[in-house]
Amino acid sequence: MTLSPAETPGAVLRIGTRGSALALAQTGDVARAITEATGIETVLIPVTTHGDVTRASLASLGGTGVFASALRDFLLAGECDLVVHSMKDLPTAAAPGLAIGAVPVRADARDALCARDGLTLAELPEGARVGTGSPRRIAQLRRRRPDLEIVDIRGNIDTRLGFVTSGEMDAVVLAVAGLERLGREAAITERFELDAWPPAPAQGALAIEVRAADLAAAESTPIRAALAALEHAATRAEADAERAVLARLEAGCAAPIGAHAVLTEATLALHAAVYAPTGAELREQTRSARVSAGAAADAARGLGIELADALLADGAATIAPLN
Repeated sequence: MTLSPAETPGAVLRIGTRGSALALAQTGDVARAITEATGIETVLIPVTTHGDVTRASLASLGGTGVFASALRDFLLAGECDLVVHSMKDLPTAAAPGLAIGAVPVRADARDALCARDGLTLAELPEGARVGTGSPRRIAQLRRRRPDLEIVDIRGNIDTRLGFVTSGEMDAVVLAVAGLERLGREAAITERFELDAWPPAPAQGALAIEVRAADLAAAESTPIRAALAALEHAATRAEADAERAVLARLEAGCAAPIGAHAVLTEATLALHAAVYAPTGAELREQTRSARVSAGAAADAARGLGIELADALLADGAATIAPLN
């Protein structure tokens, strides 16, 4: 369901976004995809969120929703037509009056090490300083290299990379997707494989959020045309399964939890791990399910719930703070 420019005379979609360089880059990608597929013009409207202005650590802020609430308020107030979120930052509970209208194709979901002198994690010297603001990444680093000094950091991608180039730190851990979206992939010295280093649920995926009434409109509209052009069913199923693990565990996006799903043909495979903050212990489970096109959402959520229940039965809540 796409509309040609002739069918949408003068249509301009207002897209709300955080004002960071990464948010503007990924929202710009979304805007270009909409125009290329539908001919509909777009305009980006930056919104400042609390997470963008505070210097407190992400863990201390609670993580979940710290980047989303201002965008959601802006959308509900009618100041824009849709907003673009990094899906890993989005609370698992739906916001009243809003809905995820589209999930575009996912970027690389892996984490990456960006180290001095081209070093890998195994090659870093004993006691090397490694920066990250993620409790999950801290636990994963400690599990692999308990000798490292882990430093809690904040700031945008260039700020974090600057800690390495200045010599203040030996390495930082960042998401591959963000580095690639900003053209900073040359800084990567190692990409961590997903089976051994599961990322944050929905990492690399974007969520296009709209007002529920606009999504439910009976007639064809520019908003619905844009959403149809962006939607990638496999990415939505994978992200739904990963986020269902978080929801079932009642965990925030700052909890030490990694999850990754892959939809291959009609089989959805899901792996998730809960880490002790020290990295000394973990609980992990893998599950798979057959998925049909008409019931992918229910199957994905059901798989995530099943896996989360297995984690809880295995004592995941006893080794890590989940909320």
